[in-house]
Amino acid sequence: MLRTALRNVLAHKTRLVMTVLAVCLGVAFISGSLIFADTTTAAHRAAMTRDDTGTAVRVSPTYIPGTSPQDRFGALDDGLVRELSHLPGVGSVRPVADGTVTLSAEDGTPMRADSAMGKFGAAYHPGPDGKDSRYPLTEGRAPVGQDEVALDRGTAHAGGYRLGDRVTLAAQGPVLTPRLVGLVSTTDSRVNAGGTLAVFDRATAQKLFAAPGRYTGIDVGATPGTSQAELRDRITAVLPAARAEAVTADAQAAQQALYIGTKTKSYERLPLLFATVSLFIGTFLIVNTFTMDIARRTREIALLRAIGATRRQVVRSVLAEAALVGLAASALGFALGLGVATVLPHVLDTSGDPLPSGPLVIGPTAVIAALVVGVGVTVLAAWLPARGAARVAPVEALRGADQPPSAALSRVRGAIGLALTVLGAGLLCSLTDAVGATDANLRTALFGCAALVVGLIALAPLLAGPVVRLLGRLTTGFGAAGHLARENALRNPRRTAATAAALLISTALVSGLAVIDHCTKRALDAQAAAGLSADYVISTRTPTTAIDAAAVRRVAAVPGVRTASAVADSTITPGGKQISGIDPATASEVMKLRFLSGSLTDVGPGRIAVSRGYASEHHLVVGQQLDASVGAGGHDQRYTVVGVYQDNPTAQDVLGHRSDVQKTAYLRDSVQRLLVGTDGGVTSADLEKRLRAAVSDSPLLKVQSRRQLVQEQAGVAGDLMTMVLGLLALGVLISTLGMVNTLAMSISERTREIGVLRAIGMGRSAIRTMIRLEAVCVAAFGTLLGLAAGLFGAWKVSGLANGAIPQYSFSLPWGTLALVVALGLAAGTVAAAVPARHAARLGPLEAVART
Repeated sequence: MLRTALRNVLAHKTRLVMTVLAVCLGVAFISGSLIFADTTTAAHRAAMTRDDTGTAVRVSPTYIPGTSPQDRFGALDDGLVRELSHLPGVGSVRPVADGTVTLSAEDGTPMRADSAMGKFGAAYHPGPDGKDSRYPLTEGRAPVGQDEVALDRGTAHAGGYRLGDRVTLAAQGPVLTPRLVGLVSTTDSRVNAGGTLAVFDRATAQKLFAAPGRYTGIDVGATPGTSQAELRDRITAVLPAARAEAVTADAQAAQQALYIGTKTKSYERLPLLFATVSLFIGTFLIVNTFTMDIARRTREIALLRAIGATRRQVVRSVLAEAALVGLAASALGFALGLGVATVLPHVLDTSGDPLPSGPLVIGPTAVIAALVVGVGVTVLAAWLPARGAARVAPVEALRGADQPPSAALSRVRGAIGLALTVLGAGLLCSLTDAVGATDANLRTALFGCAALVVGLIALAPLLAGPVVRLLGRLTTGFGAAGHLARENALRNPRRTAATAAALLISTALVSGLAVIDHCTKRALDAQAAAGLSADYVISTRTPTTAIDAAAVRRVAAVPGVRTASAVADSTITPGGKQISGIDPATASEVMKLRFLSGSLTDVGPGRIAVSRGYASEHHLVVGQQLDASVGAGGHDQRYTVVGVYQDNPTAQDVLGHRSDVQKTAYLRDSVQRLLVGTDGGVTSADLEKRLRAAVSDSPLLKVQSRRQLVQEQAGVAGDLMTMVLGLLALGVLISTLGMVNTLAMSISERTREIGVLRAIGMGRSAIRTMIRLEAVCVAAFGTLLGLAAGLFGAWKVSGLANGAIPQYSFSLPWGTLALVVALGLAAGTVAAAVPARHAARLGPLEAVART
């Protein structure tokens, strides 16, 4: 029977093209998504992995909240470096002065400005030979003095800089414009994965990242035979108590691995979502294709049975054929998946924080998934219908009549479908009063949506009759062709349902996500401007940077500025929430605050106002005492609650006096936001330009009007919309291929019928119209069921989003839904193009003569 399988494959190459294409496409998207997930995870891991080659122990300052840089880094000086170099077991000592530097490109565009990582600054530390082994020069010379800088080659290329250019950059304070005097290379994976690197001379780096004459760390190498733990203990013995600590490279690597593992989990979710959708839809496509292919070959299988083949031999022959087809398609699909993995980063990279770069990572998961889907699913898809075909008596199968499913099987399928639909709807309805996207609620929503969609797929053959009859009324205007199209779609409800399944899944997913995206965007638009009466907001791009004091004074002095209210942002415990340090005298002019009790004027040192949500969470009322710490590592202090206000995104969770917040902030006495009110509420390009000039066009800062703030928030939802459109394109593509398969096989089965129609006078154009209308009916059926599932699911999970965004309310994106419907119907039209043309070409006598 293996020879029979091989001959079948070689004898029906044309018939197998669509089957191979179906498997190939499913494998391509699944393997491509998994390769992209592995590649992205590896690139993010590289972007966060510190290069500690040659380091056994790292000495770092002990973080004490509220201390000045001079106090914080005071213990790490040249004297400590010399002392460490004389310890037994020390092979090398490298003092480090590094930190974060944000650069602007040559055209003024900030580079990686919205990313908290990937922006590195370091000191050039020459050895006895005058060269730095960590940052070897490739062109130019090493920087000398605060007016010179070196960049790595990748950073210079990305920023459009050449030797001799002025480079715009900022660390924590004012903007600097040193001259580019050298280019360096580095083995640091964080830089090579797409980060930026600026290298300064030692004195400049110390001033920018630590304090004059001080270091941010000291890397110590061990001599052969000295363990890391032994060296750490010797170093700890000479360190100033409570001012510095020594950590082994192994311990630091373990901490780093834990952090990286936590961070990279989130980066895997989006590509895995694409892979899951691809697997779900692709499996239906493969099963549907093989089911119809085996159904076409019922007479061929019956003939094998008639000449002596046993049922087992027939099934084995079909399975061998399926395995060969699946193996070939898997190889082609995997190769195509490499292209998908290459393209996906460019499709998904829509934000200002680019994805890190790196080579494609082909892990075992992607290879195994390609084989499991390509071969395993294909063999399984062939096994089920092959068993059914083998059970049919040879004489009965040779009659050529379609074998309808048994009534009992249809009833069982209908009962299972109804139970799953009711279960899914019930789970989703249980979320009606849910508030907040907790893990339990998200799991309920996920299982509910999955059960609802699978239930509708199981019920689809029963729903196909009434729905297609209803839709068929629209085709009757096309005369006999329209009537025949409807009857053809009704002839085999299981085939109609199977064809529409892929489109049902993709439409349900896309329509549900589109509604959530639309509602989220509207809510973010409302939230961005809620509580804000300022006309401009000047803010830091990351919470660990600050607006320097001189810039605050310059902004206040800009002509046309009425009020410039500085806000210090930090965190408050208990709750780990956000606290805004304000000046009560000016905050009322730039914030829209509605106090439920108490007053803004009562806020002062030791006195705070809390949002209604924070008050409810911690059971606080006006006049109550709260022991809380502000900032990372701050000590508890007793505060008096003097007001409760309506939740406000501008004020955040807690309002405190700016002096209280600045004392224990990450950067002592720093400011993270400037809320600017203008004379008469005027905003103009000229005024914005003056404000930007007042902050020296710092790449650390954003200057935004209220309108621009709303647009930025809408951009967050835009990433979700990109995913929605990607899933829509994926679903439409696979669904179109499924319908092409179905229609092509359907026309092959109805060759004689089409010949009879041609013989009694139906023209070629009428044949094409009939096939196209049939495809549109099937596409409309799948789109309608998908819309019903998607909209119902989005409606019922709206409470989860409302808990996170109070402004969230359910509304329909009519334009996007119209696009979904149009693309669904277009998929039917496109799918019918080739089969309709083929059917119209059949001559009457040729078609009738075929068996």
